[in-house]
Amino acid sequence: MRYIRTGSFKRLFSIKRRSFDVQHPEESASTEEDNNETVKIVPMSEPSQRLTWKYFSYEEISDATNNFSSENLVGKGGYAEVYRGTLEDGQAIAVKRLTKAYTDERKEKEFLTEIGTLSHVCHPNVTSLLGCSIDNGLYLIFQFSSRGSVASLLHDEKLPTMDWKTRYKIVVGTARGLHYLHKVCPRRIIHRDIKATNILLTADFEPQISDFGLAKWLPSQWTHRSIIPIEGTFGHLAPEYFMHGIVDEKTDVFAFGVFVLEIICGKKPVDGSHQSLHSWAKPILNQGEIEKLVDESLGGAYDVTQLNRLAFAASLCIRASSSWRPTMSEVLEVMLENEMDKERWKMAEEEEEQEEFWSYEDLECECDSSFSTSPT
Repeated sequence: MRYIRTGSFKRLFSIKRRSFDVQHPEESASTEEDNNETVKIVPMSEPSQRLTWKYFSYEEISDATNNFSSENLVGKGGYAEVYRGTLEDGQAIAVKRLTKAYTDERKEKEFLTEIGTLSHVCHPNVTSLLGCSIDNGLYLIFQFSSRGSVASLLHDEKLPTMDWKTRYKIVVGTARGLHYLHKVCPRRIIHRDIKATNILLTADFEPQISDFGLAKWLPSQWTHRSIIPIEGTFGHLAPEYFMHGIVDEKTDVFAFGVFVLEIICGKKPVDGSHQSLHSWAKPILNQGEIEKLVDESLGGAYDVTQLNRLAFAASLCIRASSSWRPTMSEVLEVMLENEMDKERWKMAEEEEEQEEFWSYEDLECECDSSFSTSPT
């Protein structure tokens, strides 16, 4: 996919206040050319799913958010702010606005990438794009996730402890969303920034993967791709990506493993002393002392069988060698199947020795310093 210049983007949405349907495979994909660049609306591969999103005027989203009132600000990231709003018909929305301080070309590309990616995604565990606007800036409009992010509920000391049933539901739902992106979606989508702050929760605590600004499409014939600069969140980066910029589905699998540990432990991916959750948890997992991982605030109120399955899945996901990590299909099998075949995943001794040698602290010293990561 080629990035869309602002001129092309405006032409694509020249007919305002109109819904755009993503066509089915049997229908032809539409294209529009501008300055020798082509904008494609790629068809969905699942006939049962038809996506509709619309162009919003600035007046609509401004009215919905009370002129982007600070009281409606619900999130702030590296290059965007998110505001809660309500449309005239009563629908609750979230408006993601590219901040003026980050209007460089690369961030605009990331913003447009998110539109291009989410316009072809339809799954209950992936955030739903309602539309966009380019009046007075760049805006994405989503369905509002009333519970906020997993990180906000898990780590806010003022809130009640998240119970085990909710934690388990979040992990399984997130795994299903990632499986969809990797295996079921018409395009192979690598998210590249799976973390608790990017998993939003609906009113009934259904998780939804959000923030696709770093996402990449991989053609079916490619095993992986190399990406520079390296971007993401320290504590979640797979070693092959951290060191060499290599990206494939296993990049997300590693980050998902860290996410699962965060849910189990209630600890942040990187603590105040800059130790990664991965480095802390791995020896405990290897020793089989799973109960030491559990968030003490749960008071022992958890399902032992589910804990063992999630912990084992996490231990597989955070393996240093990507070839020894499971796919998301296999992760779901480990977490949900009646019998857990640990022998299937047993590594050779030399592989285990390499696993023991590797740590984030080593990588931080050895890797090229010309990369950018977000701290949270």
